[in-house]
Amino acid sequence: MTEIKLKKGEPVERALRRMKKKLDREGTIKDIRNRRAFEKPSAKKRRKMKVAKFSAMLAARYADY
Repeated sequence: MTEIKLKKGEPVERALRRMKKKLDREGTIKDIRNRRAFEKPSAKKRRKMKVAKFSAMLAARYADY
């Protein structure tokens, strides 16, 4: 579980921003959104293939640099 401790004199808004960044880095929010509704195995496979294809395309594009 993600935990954020308020520093002395820190505004709550800043602590909320730190919490949101931490949750984003951990991937917690993305995981919760993915689990909200059932995803068929074929759709999950298709999504993963699409991500892999995009990553491979980026790797090939920037391999020369």
